[in-house]
Amino acid sequence: MTRKLSLFLMLLVLGSGPASAAEVRIFAAASLTDALGEICALYGREHPDVKFVRNFAGSGTLAKQILAGAPADLFISAHPKWMETLGGEGRMAPESAGVLAENALVFVGPPATTATSLEGLPKLERIALGSPNSVPAGEYARQALTAAGLYDALLENGRLVFAQDVRQALIYADRGEVDGAFVYRTDARLARRARVLFEVPPSLHDPVTYPLGLTVEGAQNPAATSFRDYLKSNAAKEVLRTYGFETD
Repeated sequence: MTRKLSLFLMLLVLGSGPASAAEVRIFAAASLTDALGEICALYGREHPDVKFVRNFAGSGTLAKQILAGAPADLFISAHPKWMETLGGEGRMAPESAGVLAENALVFVGPPATTATSLEGLPKLERIALGSPNSVPAGEYARQALTAAGLYDALLENGRLVFAQDVRQALIYADRGEVDGAFVYRTDARLARRARVLFEVPPSLHDPVTYPLGLTVEGAQNPAATSFRDYLKSNAAKEVLRTYGFETD
């Protein structure tokens, strides 16, 4: 074995080991990108030795990555299902479970779109939503459309455009590439052109909650445990409320 190859293998082993005490690896729902980024910055001012490694995507995608062995300390989902999935596989530390915040599902569209309720959606040609099998916002949207008796027809008629996460669905609507999109109220605030056309009746879908918890590895990481506690502080809650989330 050459010296270069030996060095490469040594670095590979070291890089795949557990996180250092001052590193927190966060897997969080895409809709938390901006709020969590600000919270991490605030925490970092008080703990400059802590490094954050953040991975934002659809909650189902993140859960599957963790199940496949991706190193993570803290998981924040946009639907309890994915937290329960990881818990059932023994990947989460049960004592660290909690709820970070709540949100609402809305329908946004470019200025030309005039739909003001779910009943107006069959008149639209293209409707974006996160892929329901991996994106909670898409799952909530599917629940609401199904309850309204619209989902199957819209799917069969090719009206639904599936996005990889809620932020991509918003981009489609903001660019006018679709007539409208189902997104969270917090994401709608980021739109440049698209506007909120209506809020989806919460009685038609599961409550939009953000459960959080430490992975088994994260529970052994003091920095991750400390940051998890900070997320329940008044300072963190204030940031979340600024971005439109609801907290206790």
